[in-house]
Amino acid sequence: MALGAGSTVSSGRSVSAVSTDYTEVLRRLAINDEHFTEECSTGKRNDSVQLDPRTLALVRLGALVAVGGAAPSYGVETDAALSAGATTAEIVGVLVGIVSVVGVPCVVASAPSLALALGCDLEDALEQPPTR
Repeated sequence: MALGAGSTVSSGRSVSAVSTDYTEVLRRLAINDEHFTEECSTGKRNDSVQLDPRTLALVRLGALVAVGGAAPSYGVETDAALSAGATTAEIVGVLVGIVSVVGVPCVVASAPSLALALGCDLEDALEQPPTR
């Protein structure tokens, strides 16, 4: 269902009052505008990100899990999330929140890297039976 000018979003505000720039962002991504995507990937296009730093950091952690990111990347993104005010419970909650989308194998594979990034030693924990 497409929203046009004058339509309302869940907040009750009209689409034109929220921002019509999202349609331009979607258009430029859909056509693979190389200049635009280059600016996005290098961080020069932060004006198109309408997320607060905490939320963005948590989203980036979820994306890292989805693509099977390298262990050092978890450290960088975890540090960014903590610096932006996310709690360790929220960071771990990302794994639980995305398991139905990315699958159990992705989450299981990423858990040790995330644990390491949070300074948690899983060696002892892996030898203990799970608590219920």
